[in-house]
Amino acid sequence: MDLDGVRTFLAVVDAGRFTDAADDLALTQQAVSKRIAALERDLGTRLFTRTARGARLTDDGCTFLPHARDLLRAAQAATAALRPDRRALKVDVLGRRLAPAELLRGFHRAHPDTDLDVVTLPDADAAVAAVRSGAVDASFRALGAPGRGLPDDVAAVRVLDEPLQLLTGPTHRLAGACAVTPAELAGHRIWMPAGAGSTEWAAYYARLAAEFGLTLDTTGPDFGFEALADVLAGSGEVATFIGGRSRLLWPGGHDLRCIPVRDPVPVYPHCLLWRVDDPHPVLARLRAHLARTRSEPGPGTWTPAWAR
Repeated sequence: MDLDGVRTFLAVVDAGRFTDAADDLALTQQAVSKRIAALERDLGTRLFTRTARGARLTDDGCTFLPHARDLLRAAQAATAALRPDRRALKVDVLGRRLAPAELLRGFHRAHPDTDLDVVTLPDADAAVAAVRSGAVDASFRALGAPGRGLPDDVAAVRVLDEPLQLLTGPTHRLAGACAVTPAELAGHRIWMPAGAGSTEWAAYYARLAAEFGLTLDTTGPDFGFEALADVLAGSGEVATFIGGRSRLLWPGGHDLRCIPVRDPVPVYPHCLLWRVDDPHPVLARLRAHLARTRSEPGPGTWTPAWAR
């Protein structure tokens, strides 16, 4: 339905005359008459009867009137929702308990009046597509893996190098270690269920395993971190990697151990990506906040050569 016709219909109702409605809309009377005639053709009915006193609604016009007002309000609400300064900043994170979500929480603590809409997308390809289409304003991802170049309309900046930790149960052979080196992990079973896909983090861990001769076991379905924690708690052989900035929870009775990995420290390279012409004002504030809070990685860290 032509909203200009609906808007003109309401102007005639409010003004009472075609001529007065034309003045209110800065149109000619002929243009107003044409719009009403086109709307009546679309609806298949007469909306007005012209009298000496002006334009009077027909019975069908009276029936249509509340719907016309609803249509115009809906159109105005839709337009307002698309204004960057009126809608929440939509941001994709890899997981709601992982480090990017913590970065976003830090931004919100610094800007508590900011509206955020947090979503999780499956991989970097989906994130880039969502950024390009405007489905999200920004995304936290690890970028640069082979075959994952960015299109010209998407920008990215490194915002966090997150050190990895080894997570074990209390009976694991390394459970009492203060720290371990990647070389010391060779021969140990590092279980990362469902980690053999094409996601950017799968590419990262595959490169890490190849670099240091690690045994990365990706077999078995991924039932979530809680199920993985249950396995670790009862095993003396199985361990896994977690990010040092992640906020993962497990039952206190599991007595899991987080052991730093050093010499070198493997770090996961989180980037923020956004569409270069996205006008949302909160996006600029988020980028400025991340630039102020970013810490450069110290000496003795490792990340894949492809990482940005």
